Amino acid sequence: MPRENYNKQIFEILSKGHFISSNSINSTQKKLYQYLEKEKEATQDYFDQIGFYLVEGKDCFYFSREEEKSTLKSKLERAMRWISILDFFKSYDESFGVGTQITPSEISSIIGVNQNLKNKLNLLKRITKKEKYDESVNELFEILKKEGFVEVIDDLSMTYKVLNSFSYLEELILSIDIEEPTTNEN
Repeated sequence: MPRENYNKQIFEILSKGHFISSNSINSTQKKLYQYLEKEKEATQDYFDQIGFYLVEGKDCFYFSREEEKSTLKSKLERAMRWISILDFFKSYDESFGVGTQITPSEISSIIGVNQNLKNKLNLLKRITKKEKYDESVNELFEILKKEGFVEVIDDLSMTYKVLNSFSYLEELILSIDIEEPTTNEN
């Protein structure tokens, strides 16, 4: 396939804020990831010319670009949204991460007996806009799927697989350094 075709397909995915992950089950994504690994520098140069910066994450690629300072508030709001979503899934299972295979019903089934998880899901209803717990959990998976962090690997059981791009979220949150206020002991 000519370089232009690869670049076009890469742009169509990454310009929407999605990721190209090495562990995707999608054959096109796998091919694009392999191409990016092989032709990273040339592809980076190509996209740099149009103001998009191709970034290699942990087994995934994504776009980054310089933005105006006025977008800081919206970035912080998006970061808070992702922190809340990640906190919910990590509260369900601390090992929830790349490679995890799970169904929304697995999480929904324990919400009734796990008050902490129920409270976190209630806080996420502003994001999911769903009243029922199972619908809210399904919506969270749809959000993760839409953003390229999970894929459905079994349509019948609705089993999702967490992709390498999920590590981007984890790294983003770990990179936030909030200093604790110091107390003056006199």
